[in-house]
Amino acid sequence: MHKIALTAGALYVIVLLRAGGTFAVGWLAGAGARRSRFADRMSSPKFRRAERAIQRWGAPVVAVSFLTVGFQTAANFIAGTLRMPLPRYLPALFVGGAAWALVYATVGIGIVEMLGRLFAEQTALGVSVVAALLLAVCGVVVYRRRRSAPASGDTATDEA
Repeated sequence: MHKIALTAGALYVIVLLRAGGTFAVGWLAGAGARRSRFADRMSSPKFRRAERAIQRWGAPVVAVSFLTVGFQTAANFIAGTLRMPLPRYLPALFVGGAAWALVYATVGIGIVEMLGRLFAEQTALGVSVVAALLLAVCGVVVYRRRRSAPASGDTATDEA
């Protein structure tokens, strides 16, 4: 239990600094970010979805974003660019960051310990599990890229 508390505390500090820093960068960038080299990234579907959600629901979206993968950074940055008031942002950061730290400290430590035991006791099975996980992740990435790529009939071709 002591190890989980220390890990959760360290992760909490890390997430407060990282997410708070992302919010601060968004705050400082403000509207200028939308005219900079980051404009393309900010017009991505993920950022637009985060912006709509924050405009509609506000701080609860920021808090819940900590329990998602890939949406957290966008939500904190967009909250900054939208100049969410600190009295609304900070409670969302503290609550969401605490949830994130607890999940990663408990589930993360459990997974690492399980993999450590698996590798120590049955190395071949451990390697197989890690290889299967890597293949699954690669499959998801390839699937998403192909799904988001324009179809071959959607592009103009030069027939000269």
